Amino acid sequence: MKRLVALYRSPTYSPTVHRRNDTAILDDTVAALERRGWQVSRAGEGEVAAGRLPAAELYVNMCQGPAASERLLDLVPREALAVNPPESVLNCHRHRLVNHMDAAGLAFPRTLIVPTDDPQSLLPLVHQLNGDGRPVWVKRGDVHAETSADVVAAKEAGVTDAIAGFAQRGVSRVALQAHVGGPIVKFYAVADGRFFSWYAADPRRVEISEQSLKDLVFAAARAVGLEVFGGDVAFPQPDAPVLIDLNDWPSFAPVRAAAAEAIASYIDEKASNGKQG
Repeated sequence: MKRLVALYRSPTYSPTVHRRNDTAILDDTVAALERRGWQVSRAGEGEVAAGRLPAAELYVNMCQGPAASERLLDLVPREALAVNPPESVLNCHRHRLVNHMDAAGLAFPRTLIVPTDDPQSLLPLVHQLNGDGRPVWVKRGDVHAETSADVVAAKEAGVTDAIAGFAQRGVSRVALQAHVGGPIVKFYAVADGRFFSWYAADPRRVEISEQSLKDLVFAAARAVGLEVFGGDVAFPQPDAPVLIDLNDWPSFAPVRAAAAEAIASYIDEKASNGKQG
């Protein structure tokens, strides 16, 4: 019997409505793998962080926090398959993602990872990012978001207050990110391209180059090692996309049924072929 362990994301990293949607996509993917002959057990991110991981040939991984992801690096047996691999999840944490995008030469907003302990000292950096008067995005510097307060936009005068707010909540570093104009597109994908879907955040008609979008986001996923992924892209020009965020295993909520089937077929084929990484 083929054995897999489904690793569910902690509610900490699935704020508000995402909690139900994140659970649903993993439930549907696992159900599709069960139909392909896999025997399933389940574990939560907290169990992983505590060092408890059932034995299996396959780990279907939605853990996102640093504690669980770092434990998985050692807990997943060398001969087993993990999708997404824990190192790819860690690479998506903002303080690492910035460097990976830069090293890969991909279009990404100018982003500075800074400590929150002295907001006033950061004013010169803030001015560099929004000297043209556009807002600066202040984002949690590690995981994507625990609450809606983890991503805020502020004009220059308000950035220090925003950073201070993060510090008061115990967040030790933030990402200061330059604003990129143009329509925003949200996307979902599987690494080999068998599934790719996007939609405009603004429902009005958007003219973009879909090929440029695909080229950018698949290159970004390769740069960090993600296999099941999504994110946000801005289009200051129709054929010049800029990656705003890259997310390890998002909810796929608008396209869940088709996505779950595609993810399951990808994972099953990869496991059957004995491929890792």
